[in-house]
Amino acid sequence: MNSFILLILLVPIVEIYLFIKIGSQIGAFNTISLILITAVIGIYYARYEGLNTLRSGIRQMIKNEMPIYEIISGAAIAFAAILMILPGFLTDFLGIIIIFPWTRKLLFKNIKINKKKEKNFIDGEYEEKDDEK
Repeated sequence: MNSFILLILLVPIVEIYLFIKIGSQIGAFNTISLILITAVIGIYYARYEGLNTLRSGIRQMIKNEMPIYEIISGAAIAFAAILMILPGFLTDFLGIIIIFPWTRKLLFKNIKINKKKEKNFIDGEYEEKDDEK
């Protein structure tokens, strides 16, 4: 079976299980309140981190460097915000892990960023001609 289809089926099952377990411990109202609070906090924190990433990317471009980490980080923050908006404890936990900068750096530490500057020159040939002819 395709792993993506399995993931699509497995996530709601885990979320429902967690709703039942946590709801039975803290109550239905507290469970719903917790889900709404994490969604609101997640959206605001994703906005804050997104603006920080945008500022960092602009600084990199001013230095004439490619903001590769910032681009990847921005996409990860957008994905984390989507996870935080979705109702559920598992998606909230994954969104929180992705949204914090220090855990994002741990997740992306294997990405190699080539920061060497390219030399800007035009390769060509020339030949000298006499003007006396």
